[in-house]
Amino acid sequence: MTDGLAGGSVAAGAGTRGDGATLSRWAARVRVMPRPEILDPQGKAIGSALERLGFAEVEQVRAGKSFDLVVAAPDRGSARERLERMCSELLANPIIEDYELGELEQLAEDAPEDDP
Repeated sequence: MTDGLAGGSVAAGAGTRGDGATLSRWAARVRVMPRPEILDPQGKAIGSALERLGFAEVEQVRAGKSFDLVVAAPDRGSARERLERMCSELLANPIIEDYELGELEQLAEDAPEDDP
């Protein structure tokens, strides 16, 4: 899941907030799809193209989008809360789209080390 997620605009490694709280880096994938009752012209076009290419077994296509994000937050709950807000305010249009926030993964450089 972290393929391609370690880079980006978050500074390397954990950090601290202005109040001194230690921040960890959390990776998550957000999947956004049109609501089932909403027409999906992009999915229809893809389905038609697949049929023309000889893939007649495809019965339905729904086209969506996927976002891989890395956020800095003091803990998993805070990261999830911020990501949920990002989804509802920008990444998905709640009138016509549903979103699914995947499992959050703490990036390795921030994960607590096991004691030997």
